[in-house]
Amino acid sequence: MDSTAKLLDLLASRKVKATFFLVGRNAAARPDLVRREQNEGHAVANHSYTHADLGRSSSGRIASELSKTQDAIRRATGVTPTLMRPPYGSTSAKVASVTKRMGLAQVLWTVDPLDWQIRDAKAVERRIVRATRPGHIVLMHDIHPTTVAAVPAILKRLSAKGYEFVTVPELYGKPLKPGRKYVER
Repeated sequence: MDSTAKLLDLLASRKVKATFFLVGRNAAARPDLVRREQNEGHAVANHSYTHADLGRSSSGRIASELSKTQDAIRRATGVTPTLMRPPYGSTSAKVASVTKRMGLAQVLWTVDPLDWQIRDAKAVERRIVRATRPGHIVLMHDIHPTTVAAVPAILKRLSAKGYEFVTVPELYGKPLKPGRKYVER
């Protein structure tokens, strides 16, 4: 998670806020970083405890994965998330039912630079700048140093095009409905 701290430094220096979807076991291991994300004004959200494929999981496993992550984030920040992103974008009617019951809206993405696969900062930058349009949600993985290395150029190039960077709650400007799936505004 050293790359997360570096990303937080970059975002702070540019006064940019983001939404962090946290894997619960990582949040439990580094509550200091989770607290920092929250304290610096970023949105902190649920991404399951073990990065499980929720769309192929039983309702019990879905609830366990999400509950354990809710608990880890709440212990670190005192705040209970209202957003979740299913790993791999894998969702189902069961995921919708459990998230509705737990008060979590499902947030997916519009732009995937494949940074988890292509570990090349310039390629990540090009893919994001080329694909981003107003209202889009951009997926990035701060666990990859190459992704974090791409951030300054992405912010500079998209700012030059007039983009503002906001958290998912700011993008929608209203509470999102639990269980519902959101991809872009």
